[in-house]
Amino acid sequence: MVDTIKPSSVPISRRDSFNTRDTRTRDLKPFHSGDIKILLLENVSAMAVDILKKAGYQVEFHTKALDKDTLIEKIKDVHAVGLRSKTRLTEEVLSHANKLLTIGCFCIGTNQVDLSYAASRGICVFNSPFSNSRSVAELIIAEVILLARQLGDRSREMHNGVWNKVSKSCYEIRGKTLGIIGYGHIGTQLGVLAESLGMHVIWYDILPVMPIGMSRAAASLEEVLTEADFVSCHVPETPETKNMIGKRELALMKSGSYLINASRGTVVDIDALAAALNSGHLAGAAVDVYPSEPLANGPGFESPLRNCPNTLLTPHIGGSTEEAQRMIGVEVATAIVKYINSGASVNAVNFAECDLRAIPSTDLTTVRIVNVHQNVPGVLRQINNILADYNVNKQISDSKGDVAYFMADVTVNDPKEINTIYEQVTAIQENIITRVLF
Repeated sequence: MVDTIKPSSVPISRRDSFNTRDTRTRDLKPFHSGDIKILLLENVSAMAVDILKKAGYQVEFHTKALDKDTLIEKIKDVHAVGLRSKTRLTEEVLSHANKLLTIGCFCIGTNQVDLSYAASRGICVFNSPFSNSRSVAELIIAEVILLARQLGDRSREMHNGVWNKVSKSCYEIRGKTLGIIGYGHIGTQLGVLAESLGMHVIWYDILPVMPIGMSRAAASLEEVLTEADFVSCHVPETPETKNMIGKRELALMKSGSYLINASRGTVVDIDALAAALNSGHLAGAAVDVYPSEPLANGPGFESPLRNCPNTLLTPHIGGSTEEAQRMIGVEVATAIVKYINSGASVNAVNFAECDLRAIPSTDLTTVRIVNVHQNVPGVLRQINNILADYNVNKQISDSKGDVAYFMADVTVNDPKEINTIYEQVTAIQENIITRVLF
């Protein structure tokens, strides 16, 4: 049974509406929004917790990732999960998620989630692709300077009681060439920072991108590798980027050059990199991501790169700044709230991006129908046949792969008719999830 819509219970916000002169619009919510349960893992930002609690949700917060059995038990009863990079939401885990509507990845990467299976279950996945760009770019600049001056090795020697004042093979970075592989949000910011320090910037990307500043696009990956003194990787994890930098590519790099990887752990062949460092072909490297990473802080990290000369190893902290985590928390938590409350899937990773303009505050008879269904012919016709007896104010539909997403604002004069619409749409064979928002 659904609730009766009462004018006194309609919350008001100051968002603009495109279809009315009244700037006040209704904040949509699912029926019984207080029953919405959120599971937050891996110590996501406190700002995210505040945003989700202020939305009226029940929030369960954990500072660490959960083991698989515990995660499976917890995920059975929640409507949203928030995580970072350590939690793995596989098909096995997600198959137990009976109520799950959305997943928020409080980071850039989404390879820890089975995106296609999540979509097939009607689970919308969000991430934060841009919020930590500045933090990563600043770390790379710091590593360029540290590598050029061999400061990692000098610091370790001093801690071991060894005084080793040398200038051989130590350089200024002014006038050196930085090669950037992947000229996206991080790559472009990195290029700007590098040029401000007097470096030349060359970059390669598979997409045509407008150069910023005095940077120059390379025609191929090989051109970057052969010309750059420092090479920094900023690409996603895909089948095409797996071992993108291997033995052949490392051999193409200039003798005495440096490699930096803060993108994904599978991008660089770690064994080949260790060999290039130990042979002296590369003068140094900085690595922040690894093919396999520990699930928790503490001892036990193993890598062929340990004890390689002039090699900086950091524990996947490229985006780990207070500023970045705050921005990520706000971005992802806001996306979760908008999806649960209004159905907006803008910036979704595995769903078509859909949204409808806001409903005016004076309109108390309109409800929003949100539907996820299999992307096959005839489903829209079935939905529109159901809605044919009602005034449909606006609707939108789009698809991504095998899953389609539909939203419609419908005028319903009798609240009892809401149940009728819901039951009829849910009964469609290709239906995955149907929700009603008011």
